[in-house]
Amino acid sequence: MIHTDLKTIEFINNNINSDTTKLLLKARKFEDLDIPFIVDQIICRKSLKNKLPDWSKNDRIILPSKISTEQCSSQQTALYKSALIKGGILCDLTGGMGVDSYYFSLNADKVIYIERYPDYCQAAQHNFKELGANNIIIINQDSTSLSSITDSIDYFYIDPARRSDSNKRLFAIDQCEPDVLQLKEPLLNKASTLIIKISPMADITFTLSLLPETEEIHCVSVKNECKELIFVLKNNKDHNKGVNVRCINFENNDEFKKFDFIYSDESIANVSYAKEISEYIYEPNASIMKTGAFKSISQEFKIEKLGVNTHLYSSDRYIEDFPGRVFKVNSVHEFSSSTYKKIGKTYPKANITTRNFPITVDEFRKKTSIKDGGDIYLFATTLGNDRKIIIESYKP
Repeated sequence: MIHTDLKTIEFINNNINSDTTKLLLKARKFEDLDIPFIVDQIICRKSLKNKLPDWSKNDRIILPSKISTEQCSSQQTALYKSALIKGGILCDLTGGMGVDSYYFSLNADKVIYIERYPDYCQAAQHNFKELGANNIIIINQDSTSLSSITDSIDYFYIDPARRSDSNKRLFAIDQCEPDVLQLKEPLLNKASTLIIKISPMADITFTLSLLPETEEIHCVSVKNECKELIFVLKNNKDHNKGVNVRCINFENNDEFKKFDFIYSDESIANVSYAKEISEYIYEPNASIMKTGAFKSISQEFKIEKLGVNTHLYSSDRYIEDFPGRVFKVNSVHEFSSSTYKKIGKTYPKANITTRNFPITVDEFRKKTSIKDGGDIYLFATTLGNDRKIIIESYKP
């Protein structure tokens, strides 16, 4: 049960730093308060500080459940998605905690929040009021029923549940709930645009085969960790045009680097392969790696790929705005047991990456006794001629 009364909220705020285990043990002393609910609120509030800093500043926010707090969008990713729309009416079919609805409301004229669980609706209604979001309408119903929507919708947004009834994680769009494949046609008959958030673990090529109406894909990473895959479908998709892919990596709260390419152009992009390692090594960010823009990034920045299956690049030029990490090469070693001994003696501490290499990072550390950390970056990898090497480098 959701409690939004002033007494509960004040108790939460007064005990925000209290030991939650001790609070639960003292629950009988507070007969007029729902202590288990309050403890959940305290735990969830603490997790919001980094994920939703704007929400965490408001000490009257009520969170519907722990799992909703874990699964909701972060402020960065929600703000990014909100920029995909311009005015009009958006219908969020899987309202949940209401984070996406709230940030969409900053750019939309009106947002319709739909959620099947009454407690979530109650919490959302309370929070939207506290956050000053007055252009959101709340409807408590199942997202598969569109009977209550009488407005002319410009955008539908859906974030299908990616867990089964047994709490098993699901990745493929055809396994999630609600069934987007069944809903997409009626939704695109009602609106020009359908925005779908899918698992960052989903296979992009397979998903595109199921969603041919896709016009754009946005792959969003935060600090080089892939967080969201956003598919934007249009009801008037020109099937002669390729799918635009935008790779985003937030490096801090506001700044991000992007890389755009056409998905179908990747297979025909020009790529050159390195015979030797040049002055700099380039490692694309997680979004580029996820979307498979391995040839496109080589063509765009004129950098040489180390091998067909080695997604590292080399160049004599320093590219300041490269969407990923850049390293200055110290030296290159041929792969051998003597190299392990030499490197282990030289660097007691280093950051190690293995790419297209016969051993793992953990195995590399065992053989060299190198601890994690420091300013040196070691890349164990394979060139196109199957030559295995170890590259010593540092950040310029």
